[in-house]
Amino acid sequence: MTASHHTSRTFSVRRYAPEPGAWGKITARDSVVRKLDWVLLLSCAALSLIGAVLVHSATRNRTELNHGEPYFFFLRHLLNTGIGLALAALTIWLGHRTLRGAVPVLFGLAVVLALLVLTPLGSTINGSRSWLAIPGGFSLQPAEFTKITITLGMAMILAARVDAGDRPHPDHRTVVQALGLAAIPVAVILLMPDLGSVMVLGAIVLGVLLASGASNRWILGLLGTGVVGCLAIWQFGLLDEYQIARFAAFANPSLDPAGVGYNTNQARIAIGGGGLTGSGLFRGSQTTGQFVPEQQTDFIFTVAGEELGFLGAGLIIVLLGVVLWRACRIARETTELYGTIVAAGIIAWFAFQAFENIGMTLGIMPVTGLPLPFVSYGGTSMFAVWIAIGLLQSIRAQRPVSAAR
Repeated sequence: MTASHHTSRTFSVRRYAPEPGAWGKITARDSVVRKLDWVLLLSCAALSLIGAVLVHSATRNRTELNHGEPYFFFLRHLLNTGIGLALAALTIWLGHRTLRGAVPVLFGLAVVLALLVLTPLGSTINGSRSWLAIPGGFSLQPAEFTKITITLGMAMILAARVDAGDRPHPDHRTVVQALGLAAIPVAVILLMPDLGSVMVLGAIVLGVLLASGASNRWILGLLGTGVVGCLAIWQFGLLDEYQIARFAAFANPSLDPAGVGYNTNQARIAIGGGGLTGSGLFRGSQTTGQFVPEQQTDFIFTVAGEELGFLGAGLIIVLLGVVLWRACRIARETTELYGTIVAAGIIAWFAFQAFENIGMTLGIMPVTGLPLPFVSYGGTSMFAVWIAIGLLQSIRAQRPVSAAR
C-alpha cells in the first residue's frame, strides 16, 4: 500500500466511528453481520474444525497425554475454538478504532505478562521458557499476544499523523518511535529464548512498515540489521545448545537421525507415506505408532499429510491461502492507513507462521516450534489468531458506506 493511495482521499477517523451504543441501533440492512466477510470467517472455522479432527487422530492413543480420555484434546480444541470465536465477536463489537485508544494499556499488559515468564512463575517446555502456568492445569504463552499488540501499537504510531492529514507518509522520527516500541517485547522474548516468535514478530514489523509507506531505506536497513544480528548471535554463542542443534539438523538432515534430526526425519516419513489420498483417517502408521513428537501442536501438518494425503494437506494450504487473500482484500479496500497497517501486520504474521510451520515438517525450514494457525492444538495461539480475525472483520465492517462492496 503506497502513500499515494492514502493521500488521494480525505479521511477522518471520527467521521466514520460509530457513536456509543450505535451497534444496537443499526438496521437489519446495515447490520454488522451483513458486513462481515463470511468467506474469511468460514475458511477459518473450517481450518479449526479440520484441526480438531487431526488433533484427535494424533492424541487419541496417547494415554500419557490424554489421561486415558481419547477425546480429551479433541474437546479441548473445540473449546479453544469456541472461546476464540467469542473473543473475535468481542473484538468486532468493540471495533478496531476503540481498541486503538486502548493500545497503550494492552501493550503494557502484554509486556508484563511476557516478563512474568522470566520469573519463577514461568515454565520451560521443549527448551524454551515461554509459558505461564495458571490454575486448572492450563498454561498461557504471552508471546502470542505480543503479535497483536505490536501490530496495533506500530499501526497507531505510524498512522497517527497520516490519517489526520498532516503528512502523506510516516517520517523518519515516526518510524524510529514505532521500531522502538516493537523492540521492547522483542527483547523480552529473546531472553526466554523463543526464536520462533521473534521471527514472526520480525515478519510483522516488516509487513507493517511496508504497508505504512515508510521509506524503502528502512526496509533494507532492517533486513541488513537482521542478517548482522543473526551472525552476531551465532558468533558470540548466544544461542542455547538445543537451538544450535536444530539449525545444524536443518543444514544437514542426515545429522544424528536418532537424536536432533529425529523430528524432521519422522515428519518426512509421515508426509511421504501419505501419497495422493493418504492412508485414511486414524490409519496412519506414523501417527498411530506415535513416532512423530509434538504431533498435535508443532507437527500437526504431518497428520494431514499421512492420513489425508496430498489432497487433504493441499486443502489446508488452499484454505490458508483463502484467509490471506481475504485479508489482503480488506487491507486494500479500507480507506484509513491505520486499518491497512493492522491488516498488513496480520497478513505477514499468518503468512510467515504458516510457511514456517509447514516448511519445517517438509525439511525446508528449521524447527522452531511455531503452531499452524487455526489447526494446531493450543489455547493461547488459537485465541490470538481469532482476535486477529476479529480485527480484520472490524476493519471491513467499519468501512465508510462508499467504500463497501
